[in-house]
Amino acid sequence: MQSSGRTPCGALSENDIGRAVHLAGWVDALRDHGDVLFIHLRDRSGLVQVVFSPEHSSAELCGEASHLRSEFCVALEGTVIRRQEGTENPNIETGTIEVTATSLSVLSTSETLPFPVSEKAMVLEGTVSGIESISEDLRLQYRYLDLRRPSMQDHFIKRHRIFSGVRRCLDEQGFIEIETPVLTKSTPEGARDYLVPSRIHPGHFYALPQSPQLFKQLLMAAGFERYYQFARCFRDEDLRPNRQPEFTQLDMESSFIDEEFIYGLLEELTARMFREGGIELSRPFPRLTWHEAMETAGTDRPDLRFGLRFVDATSIFRDTSYSIFKQVLGRGGVIKGLTVTGKSDELSKNVLQNEYAKQIVPALGGKGMTWMRVTDGKLDSNIVQFFSDKEREEIMRRFDARDGDVIVMIADPEPEVVASVLGRLRLHLAERLDLIPRDAFSPVWITEFPLFQATDEGVTSNHHPFTAPDRTDFDPANREELLSLKSRAYDLVVNGEELGGGSIRINNRDVQNKIFQALGLTADEVREKFGFFLRAFDYGLPPHGGLALGMDRVVAMILGTPSIRDVIAFPKNRSAYCPLTEAPSPVTREQLAELALLTGQSDATLPGSSEKADLVHSLSWVSRIGLDDDERSAIEQALDEARNMAETIRAAAGSEEPLFSLAEGGNRLRQTAEPRRHPSAESKEIFKNAPSVKGDFFKTVTILE
Repeated sequence: MQSSGRTPCGALSENDIGRAVHLAGWVDALRDHGDVLFIHLRDRSGLVQVVFSPEHSSAELCGEASHLRSEFCVALEGTVIRRQEGTENPNIETGTIEVTATSLSVLSTSETLPFPVSEKAMVLEGTVSGIESISEDLRLQYRYLDLRRPSMQDHFIKRHRIFSGVRRCLDEQGFIEIETPVLTKSTPEGARDYLVPSRIHPGHFYALPQSPQLFKQLLMAAGFERYYQFARCFRDEDLRPNRQPEFTQLDMESSFIDEEFIYGLLEELTARMFREGGIELSRPFPRLTWHEAMETAGTDRPDLRFGLRFVDATSIFRDTSYSIFKQVLGRGGVIKGLTVTGKSDELSKNVLQNEYAKQIVPALGGKGMTWMRVTDGKLDSNIVQFFSDKEREEIMRRFDARDGDVIVMIADPEPEVVASVLGRLRLHLAERLDLIPRDAFSPVWITEFPLFQATDEGVTSNHHPFTAPDRTDFDPANREELLSLKSRAYDLVVNGEELGGGSIRINNRDVQNKIFQALGLTADEVREKFGFFLRAFDYGLPPHGGLALGMDRVVAMILGTPSIRDVIAFPKNRSAYCPLTEAPSPVTREQLAELALLTGQSDATLPGSSEKADLVHSLSWVSRIGLDDDERSAIEQALDEARNMAETIRAAAGSEEPLFSLAEGGNRLRQTAEPRRHPSAESKEIFKNAPSVKGDFFKTVTILE
């Protein structure tokens, strides 16, 4: 077979009628009429119908063609003709023509397919359906077949064009594409590192980069001024539907610039990328400070395609007699709500009270919800009677409420709980009431993030420790002052999804040292973790800043795919497992020994086995609760007592079968006069060992699916 004379299937048109062509591809579908066989021949460019008939093809050729099956890889020759009137297929671009075959060569055969690859019907009815019912793991197991589907190939062709457009745009702006190392030093950047053991340096490890952060800043120290790359990044973090352990980000850094340069460059770049998908973005992009976003949408990734912005109602109820609000405000809490315009008919009293107040809001983390409907110019609900006339009037005014509107409010002593619950409730209502325009795109810059977040021990960086603060005259030992600092960071958010973010970096050694001091890092810790990077501060580090865009997310949003896995050629599944290659997988003992990962013991146990065998350690790990020395000894004593009791029972039972239940199971409730919160819960002492807290609950990662 010669490729030089081959014509792409999808490139044929009526202009080729009468032309002899050489085609190659896969049999997409067949239709056998006995004496005449029709096939759809598919390659990357598209489909064309090929006819094997006694009128144009030899008997021998028709016999060979009768053995064709779906996904046979073939080459053939034939002549382009116009289809007979009434047989045109408007569902394919070559639907007015067909090719009469004069020769056929089967390049390779195919077994029965695990799922259909064809997406186009051979008849006028149109598209073949059914792939949606196929499990994703099966599609990933046979990913090379899944990628043959025209819709999937279209995704990757458009992804390529988007990436090519980015390169053209950045080239116009004087950026240079430079690759940074994949095997590098483990540094704390927020997620767990993937570690790679070194054979040459036993007991030492490389880390796969979570991002090229330090290297791109070093490229600014090297004087390249404008750098970018499509960087492969790796993060061993808890999985989410749209998260992958390895992903591609557009990484950029520039010297001698400020935030306005980044905004202008990224708005132009983003507009070009979305234009590849036929989407025009309005510019300039609006900007919201982090505080404004949290106060009005409850999240630093606000979806601005619809309204439902928060209204702060706290001051309305400063002197209220309504006991629930009075208690909340007495504990320093806040009350916020939103107006659902004109949806009173869809949000009945039953829906608001029995669905939202009793089920949905508690599931979102709230203790309850206050609701009111507006009817005949008045508030209508089961609690309005507890509000004064002045309070009712101010509610109507502040929420700009009209007949047919619904007001919902969340009150809680913790302002963070109000923001979180009301933000999620905002999205739930918008989805339920179909308030989100599906073809709209609303980009927004989120700016002025807090530089630090509070921890039990002090503070931690909100982004990373190289982000520049909004001012440099701060005391690194003053926790309250540190928590008041804003960062020169910025995130690009579109339709409620963060596509990327970055910051202006620190280029002053003294300021960088103050940040490390604020984080509680000792000089030795700083030297060990960042020494190679900090030496660049001594040799004229220019002012610089940058940004990284998650390209898988960007492409998925532009193409409207339900998951980023649809725009990644060979993704992992939701368990970070590859059904195609079956990775991760065990390796041989010889490989482990070569990497010095086996101990010298005869049973060749792996490092960490002793910890796994430690019951207290296992309990701590499973419950995700840290233990200090005093607690550990107490738990060890309790476990010893439990073991001794078990041994005593076993000895007493002798040869008798153990009793698995001494009494019929049933609920056993503590008999108390009235439920009450434990004092340690009130003081938050009970939460001191929690890995994280949401409201008044321990928050742990999922252990079992």
